[in-house]
Amino acid sequence: MIIKSVCGYCGVGCGLEYDRKKLIGDISYPTNEGKLCSKGISELISIQSSTRLLRPLYRDSISVEYKTSNWDEAVTKIANKIKDSSKEKIGFYLSGQLLTEDYYVANKLGKGFIGTNNVDTNSRTCMSSAVVAYKKSIGADFVPLRMDDIFCSDLLILVGANTAEAHVVFHNQIKKAKKHGLKVVVIDPRCTDTAKSADLYLPIKAGGDIDFFNLISKRLIDEELYNKEFVNKHVNNFELLKNKFKRVAVTKMLKRTGLTKEQFEEFWQLYISSENIISAWTMGLNQSVQGVDKNLALINTHLLSGKIFKKGNGPLSLTGQPNAMGGREVGGLSTSLAVHLDFDAKSIKKVSKFWKTDNIDSNPGLTATQMLEADLDILIICHTDPVYHLPNRHKVERLIKKIALVVEINAYDNSETSKFAHIKLPAAPWGEKEGTQTNLDRSITKQEKLTRTSIDCKADWEIFQLIAKKLGFEKEFDYKHPKEIFLEYQEMTKLNKYMDIHNADYDKLSFKPFVWGQDINGFLTKDKKANLHFVENKLLSEKTNLEYQFVLLTGRTRDQWHSGTKTNLPQTLLKYKELDFVEINNEDAKELGIRTDDIVTVLSLRGQITTKAVVTNAINRKTLFIPISNREINYLTNDLLDKESFEPDYNHSAVKIYKQV
Repeated sequence: MIIKSVCGYCGVGCGLEYDRKKLIGDISYPTNEGKLCSKGISELISIQSSTRLLRPLYRDSISVEYKTSNWDEAVTKIANKIKDSSKEKIGFYLSGQLLTEDYYVANKLGKGFIGTNNVDTNSRTCMSSAVVAYKKSIGADFVPLRMDDIFCSDLLILVGANTAEAHVVFHNQIKKAKKHGLKVVVIDPRCTDTAKSADLYLPIKAGGDIDFFNLISKRLIDEELYNKEFVNKHVNNFELLKNKFKRVAVTKMLKRTGLTKEQFEEFWQLYISSENIISAWTMGLNQSVQGVDKNLALINTHLLSGKIFKKGNGPLSLTGQPNAMGGREVGGLSTSLAVHLDFDAKSIKKVSKFWKTDNIDSNPGLTATQMLEADLDILIICHTDPVYHLPNRHKVERLIKKIALVVEINAYDNSETSKFAHIKLPAAPWGEKEGTQTNLDRSITKQEKLTRTSIDCKADWEIFQLIAKKLGFEKEFDYKHPKEIFLEYQEMTKLNKYMDIHNADYDKLSFKPFVWGQDINGFLTKDKKANLHFVENKLLSEKTNLEYQFVLLTGRTRDQWHSGTKTNLPQTLLKYKELDFVEINNEDAKELGIRTDDIVTVLSLRGQITTKAVVTNAINRKTLFIPISNREINYLTNDLLDKESFEPDYNHSAVKIYKQV
């Protein structure tokens, strides 16, 4: 019997079909039309991996070896520590790998009943800048278009996004749309595989994104090419933005982009001749000390041109994880309460009534990037690897050692964080559990259980349920099946009038995805108007100097998934592309005597790593690139955060490089 499901890797969310032991792409699924990337094809292999975590483990100290435990003993230790701690000292660190039902139960337990708002997700490190910008500009964390809009568009601007490696199947759809007339511009300090297939590649200087989009906005205004009718009817702050732009120097902004006047002019002619425009971006904009401002600068161009809430137009943020969107919908970020509601008195009252609790705190919680500095008593980490992925790793390791009880819930036992945990709980991975996820353009699909759950493993919602019941909340968390959780969550979405997720049919989701928000065709602010925001490049990132002359960029490789717990395995045969290297420009390499395959050391003020050099003309001068498949990458990165989104500045660390003798 064929079982339809959905991939659990990136935010594209491709449809799958499982027939006994064979996994193929679902030709009827609209997102991928039967196509899969190398990671998606490997999903079944990762279930059978030798790195699986299969039993609860416990140790009193990270200086000793783990011992096999059992569920009751482990959960009792966790519950007792929670009971003995103040709510301010309790943290939940969740992940876009979780299903919506898992997210819902964890969020309900933490915020609703334990009373801690320190419930955050690793989406903080990739998508929180986009979340804040969407809310400030259009009124809600809502992506106002879908991936298939590219087939109705004339121009796709990809900025800080390498779809050929990070969103492979969507990239294939882009190439298909190009055959029907879509033009593609790629803006990136590296001439990536994505850039090589573009109609126009702009080698922007790292950190020049705000200036680039401000140049577009200023020129739209100065040449009166903005959509006057749309702006007058639907947009706030136009005169303020216009007056601010009178005082900015075009020459200075262009210089900061690193582009020539001729390069920008070539782009501009393509831009103004395109009726329908989509701008898509991901970590290259978000992961910055000015990530929110970069998002706002991009969204400004759509508000001025009126190219939003029209088929084939709009700002399309690309999520990296399968359910980063679903986690945001549930309320998985510590800066929101639930179902896109915040911590205002009215929202707290509604959510308290729905959950039948009086324990909700009115203050936003600690973000994932703040928790380790908060002197927590207990930190529960679920399907993510903060020791690997948080910046300034030496500092992270020092801080996590201070937490009295670190709990890791994971399907695999080879994470970097496991070296610092006291309790490890075995979770069911993709294919051994059932539940829903929302891909990057609001499509809700069901992951199906394809094989039995390993004997001592549990779905994540069941693990949080065990903790809840041990804390005395038996009635409030008396779920027997993920469908019950989804139905409760659906009812909760009715608290937010624009979330129509309550119309989805759980039993049909694996066959027919439900796209929520299809009827939303205007802004979700109180006055139903969008907000323009004047932003400027404040040059807040770590600056290079005579000793540390290079800017370090980070990003994904095509065949690898994060730290490689699922993909960097001999049996997956996924190592088609190199996973551990540093790209350096030809001229820079020549000056330093570095050749391809030389072993080099890369250093920052925080640490150093050793890797292999790849000499290329496909990267800007004084710029290095190291993929995040190198598990040690964050020994180099700085821990500067955006002041609004609290997202790290992963792509602007000052480093130096030398060849090992």
